[in-house]
Amino acid sequence: MAGLVDFDGKKYLSLETYRRNGAGVRTPVWFAADGSRLYAYTTADSGKAKRIRRSGLAKIAPCDAKGTVTGDWTEVRASIVGGAAFDRGMQLLNRKYWPLKSMMDVFVSLFPRHQRVMIAIEAVQANHASSSESVAKDTTVETRTVPDVEATSRP
Repeated sequence: MAGLVDFDGKKYLSLETYRRNGAGVRTPVWFAADGSRLYAYTTADSGKAKRIRRSGLAKIAPCDAKGTVTGDWTEVRASIVGGAAFDRGMQLLNRKYWPLKSMMDVFVSLFPRHQRVMIAIEAVQANHASSSESVAKDTTVETRTVPDVEATSRP
């Protein structure tokens, strides 16, 4: 899809997911492309995985290893996938980041502490609202009525 072409030849992408209050959280991640879909992985208990489970609205941009954005932002829909999609994403990541990822996998297998999940990322169609507006619509915010101090203090 348009927008994801910007990631050809890049090693990292900045994944911006949103907290319940709409604040964006940016994280640099490894990724691999498969046609119109990008894959990234993380631990199941990470903040980004929790935010994606709650709302798949996100933005991505090319970046360096430190997370410094080097290109334009693209609105995307991110989701946690399993089964064949998990296997395909892991295969693509293993190929792209070999041998470093293979070494990391050995370490993870020797010291398993966290379950890994695969994130599938797909571009959002251009006619959708901006991510921050969409997040605000999807976010449930508790509101409380505060009594008017002047009205309650009058006899």
